[in-house]
Amino acid sequence: MNDVADVIETFHGGCPHDCPDTCSMQFHVKNGELMSVSGNPDHPMTRGGLCVKLKDYEKRHYHPNRLLYPMKRVGPKGSKQFQQITWDEALDTIVDRWQALIKEDGPRSILPVSYLGNQGLVHGLNGGDAFFNRLGATVCERTFCGEGSCTAWLLTVGPTAGVDPESFIHANFIVIWACNSVSTNLHHWHIIKEAQKRGAKIVVVDSFASKTAKEADWHIAPKPGTDGALAMAMMNVIIEEDLVDHDYVERYTVGYAELAERAKTCTPEWAAEITGIPADEIRLFAREYASTPPAAIRIGVALERSYGGSQAIRAVTSLPALIGAWRHVGGGALQFPVWEHPYRFDVICRPDLIPEGTPVVNILQLGRALLGETPLETPIKSIMVWNTNPVTQSPETDKVIEGLQREDLFTIVADHFISDTASYADIILPAAMGAEQEDMILSWGHLYLTYNTKCIEPPGEALPNNEIFRRLAKRLGFEEDNFKWSDGECLENYVDWSSPACKGIDLNYMREHGFARLNVGTKDDRAPHRQGNFPTPTGKCMFMVEGAKNFVAGPFRQMYEGFQPGEDLDPLPAYVASRESADTNAMLAARFPLNIISPKSHGFINSSYANMESKIRVQGEQYLMINPVDALARDVQDGMVVKVFNDRGAFEGLARVTTDVNPGIVVATLGYWRQLNNGTVNCISSAEYGDMGHSNTFSDNLVEVALV
Repeated sequence: MNDVADVIETFHGGCPHDCPDTCSMQFHVKNGELMSVSGNPDHPMTRGGLCVKLKDYEKRHYHPNRLLYPMKRVGPKGSKQFQQITWDEALDTIVDRWQALIKEDGPRSILPVSYLGNQGLVHGLNGGDAFFNRLGATVCERTFCGEGSCTAWLLTVGPTAGVDPESFIHANFIVIWACNSVSTNLHHWHIIKEAQKRGAKIVVVDSFASKTAKEADWHIAPKPGTDGALAMAMMNVIIEEDLVDHDYVERYTVGYAELAERAKTCTPEWAAEITGIPADEIRLFAREYASTPPAAIRIGVALERSYGGSQAIRAVTSLPALIGAWRHVGGGALQFPVWEHPYRFDVICRPDLIPEGTPVVNILQLGRALLGETPLETPIKSIMVWNTNPVTQSPETDKVIEGLQREDLFTIVADHFISDTASYADIILPAAMGAEQEDMILSWGHLYLTYNTKCIEPPGEALPNNEIFRRLAKRLGFEEDNFKWSDGECLENYVDWSSPACKGIDLNYMREHGFARLNVGTKDDRAPHRQGNFPTPTGKCMFMVEGAKNFVAGPFRQMYEGFQPGEDLDPLPAYVASRESADTNAMLAARFPLNIISPKSHGFINSSYANMESKIRVQGEQYLMINPVDALARDVQDGMVVKVFNDRGAFEGLARVTTDVNPGIVVATLGYWRQLNNGTVNCISSAEYGDMGHSNTFSDNLVEVALV
């Protein structure tokens, strides 16, 4: 390699996808082209390895179907008939249409629609919030995943990162509750496997035999939506058999007497009837958990996906304080470590720019809002979509599509491909990918800041999300500093570099090293609640919260505090039954007798990668896991094409007849593209909220299965 231009250069990267691992990566670039990617071998979590989704990230950058230029629709909505236009024409069209709508109906007729297709602080979930807040648009509440969990966690223990995921190496009893770590949290799973080799017992609580459950020492499979009964029965055993750490409870908790009174009737026999788990197994689980310190619980986002899911999370989150697990390094619970990351969401989102009285539309109920089923004083006449694909990710898919087909709805989509949602757009904007933009990636699964270098130019005329909003803001005459900052200046302002957690860390350090561990203790000494110190109003773990009101955490609603749900909440954890199950809705179950679970896919990250043939080969064609008993009753054999349906919609897939699911349960993974399949799993999903945080109910749905 005599020519300097032929040398492969290596740059720091961060995986931008919606995953707790937030891998520290290396971009390998030659002559301005991304040649390959690898995991950063120096990062204590990533340790040089990437998942099957990301390991050939360069192929996504250079995929032949990638959007390279702005496009306008020239055929019927959904026909994928587009014509290339210039950026000036695209932006002028958007601004002209918006200004006309604002003049006629006001800015509330415009709705931003985004989620975590990119987790960057600059280009991700909240990257457009300041722009739309300044515009005066209707606020988008985004509760696809984890928001009910956040409400439950914050009520119980406050904004704590909890157990360091790396500290699980010190645990002797590990519970992975509703998380398929092998597919969705791989780098934490490596730590758990190391703990297992050192003698730790691994218990997976999940309603089907996932890849993770199959590698555990013990798989406990409650019926979907009954985890709250299991957790309450564990409390019953711990209290009745006096396995409580009374000193810890007395010093560092609130509401023990009331919790004990409620748990009295939640016997293992009571829970066995609800969960399908034998009472003796529940007793053994509770005893071993309470008597094997340090004991750690990893709470998965799937735990919230039924009507009573958030109350279940409150119950599970109460268990560590009950047995004093927080006393130990490696003891306690892990939800989202992001709570201790010093991100300045008020600066990112600028909620101070939101006009008083601005309404809110939840992304789960996008179809209802677009069809006028949601009571809005100002109907939605335009949406801009980025970092999400609601045609596959939102429930009640058929309603979403019907809404997108409205001729009077002006739709803009910024994306990398003509996704299912982009196919209904009036204007498509080509968005930049990871190696093409500077950012820091929000980390919700570990305690490291993660930097991403811009090391190549975007192909064609693709632009980073933030640059798109900068250009729109300039055309609209917005003068606030946010809309003039470069991406680097955004990062200087979006992180509280003066916080104790950032001691010794600044943006220059991040650019040089690619990642930095926050100063919140080490994996070998971090026990943040050894002596209480919970970031709650009392400083204690709140078994009971008097006067609690329902809410959605700020970052998921543009940091807007207006029109919070506000309903009264039960002061204590409890089991709350599902809306749709054979036990709770016999009339509906007579027509649709099977509970369906829709976990994340192994080969896709939500709907990202589900258009790439190489990833489809890893994941397999769209399928349905069904127990042999249920298959026999429907004359279904392995490999046959089946239709899965209820009153909300239908999809088709290949039958996988397997004992990995119990009778009465079927499983279909999330993310497949509708344009490549006959429907997708969210066609059958309800848009009704769960019990807290306007959470989703993706695993609270009844269906029937028939041969095609």
